Amino acid sequence: MKKMEPEFQIYECSNPACRFRCPTNLSERTLECCPLCGGTLLPQGKPFSNQKRHSDAEAARGHLEVLLDNLRSTLNVGSIFRTADGAGVDHIYCCGTTPTPLHPKIAKTGLGAEGFTPWSYRPNALDLVRQRKQAGVQVIALEAAETAEPLLSLPPMTGGTPALLVVGNEVSGIDPEILAAADHLLFIPMRGQKSSLNVAVAFGIAIYTLQE
Repeated sequence: MKKMEPEFQIYECSNPACRFRCPTNLSERTLECCPLCGGTLLPQGKPFSNQKRHSDAEAARGHLEVLLDNLRSTLNVGSIFRTADGAGVDHIYCCGTTPTPLHPKIAKTGLGAEGFTPWSYRPNALDLVRQRKQAGVQVIALEAAETAEPLLSLPPMTGGTPALLVVGNEVSGIDPEILAAADHLLFIPMRGQKSSLNVAVAFGIAIYTLQE
């Protein structure tokens, strides 16, 4: 049975000096008072759904796993789980201090996606990396290390050898011994003043780039 998408309605403030405009959300199906000026909000146009397009065919790619090495933010982990589901990740390893989907705050950004991607917890990320390498999995570490190569330098993963993408702690990055054990060190070029991106944002860029 096809899942019904929720409907939303655009409302606009009737005050010509304000004209605040916004949609309803899942908790408020109608709006009456403008939050900016207190004027009356009036519905505009017809109700609509935000139905998303889904791919009908499975993209040709190899087995892809993700290792979260000592992350500290439940919001980052929830966001990564949501992106991982969209990218078709096969398994996520939460290692060390990384919060798992059992933490109630992860649902805030995961929006239910944390229930779709298989995951497990491992206390030692380095042990896991060594085990996966012995199993024939290539390890790709996303880190702006001195010896790292640009993200686009690695050919897209369209099948063949399974891979494990490692992202690290928001402040200290990936464990140095994991970097030493990795088959590939990749970084996202930064053209501004900051030297790195939020880990969940960087993960999203990397996971899709590696599959293009």
